[in-house]
Amino acid sequence: MKRLQCACGSQVFFESRDCLHCGARLGFDPATQSMQSLQPQGEGLYLGANGSRYRLCDNGTQWDVCNWLRPAEVCPAEGRPAEGRPPEDAHPLCFACQFNRVIPNLSLPGNIQRWWILEQGKKRLFYTLLSLGLPLVNGWRDPRDGLLLDFIEDGRSHEEFAETFASTGFLGGVITINTLEADEVARVVAREQMNEHYRTVLGHLRHESGHYYWSRLWRDGDLRAGFAELFGDETMDYAGALDRHYREGPSPEWRNYYISAYASAHPAEDWAETWGHYLHIEDALETAAAYGVTREDIDSLDINARIALWRDLSITLNELNRSVGRGDAYPFVINSFVESKLCFVERAIRRLQTMT
Repeated sequence: MKRLQCACGSQVFFESRDCLHCGARLGFDPATQSMQSLQPQGEGLYLGANGSRYRLCDNGTQWDVCNWLRPAEVCPAEGRPAEGRPPEDAHPLCFACQFNRVIPNLSLPGNIQRWWILEQGKKRLFYTLLSLGLPLVNGWRDPRDGLLLDFIEDGRSHEEFAETFASTGFLGGVITINTLEADEVARVVAREQMNEHYRTVLGHLRHESGHYYWSRLWRDGDLRAGFAELFGDETMDYAGALDRHYREGPSPEWRNYYISAYASAHPAEDWAETWGHYLHIEDALETAAAYGVTREDIDSLDINARIALWRDLSITLNELNRSVGRGDAYPFVINSFVESKLCFVERAIRRLQTMT
């Protein structure tokens, strides 16, 4: 994450909607990946510190769950939007919120707060994907290769949905996240039940985005061959593999070959877990450089040098957490096998960058 500032010079967070120092309204512009201090111009228009005019996302004005901006002027849309949907520049929602297909039922208690947490995770995911120059289009505009998100409830969160069960996952261009992942207590319970050391909304979203991008890549024969060599046969019985993993647990030797126990369940999950960790590392290293934690020029380092730097930084981060009585922030080990898989992820990302 970049270091973000208000026009007054005060540091602000990626999620900030107001400057606590000068009181200015803030909004994040995804087109320039910058935080803008906004001056009201009337009729819902705002002038950014960069001289551009903006409108707020409706999910921000109505529900206070979004701080992303949308263009003020309507420009000719490239291509034709899905029937019945306005051009992207005229849409009442920001770029990221247009990817939502299902949101939580906002009439039920606690759901606005859960939605806010889900949106913050999604926005950080999208920030990294845009920073990497990856193709990112919603499924309304591109039904074949686009992405949509469902934030789904089931009987575990509200009795109104009794006898229903929603699993977090990816299928057919849609990432589904159970809204319970935005509930701290429920997430801790799930983490303990599944014997996980790390479970976050952002982690889920990064993982599932790996499944989405592999669905964009699998037609590449060279990448499929490289995938099979490193991760294994992705066509092996998926349901059977996961059932066996949850019934019997991972192999005792999983730490020698995988970034997490879950990665050992199936080649597709190994890929998605490795992809997710690549995004973790990229964002964390950018943040470390932006805040002076490292003086390395991150952009000039190859993947192996970035991994080596992250190994050192993650140990420091874990020691800092332990110093204040917290658990490890990054409870994972990147050995040579995992490093080779992360290198393959970078190769896949280079291929994706040619598809934008």
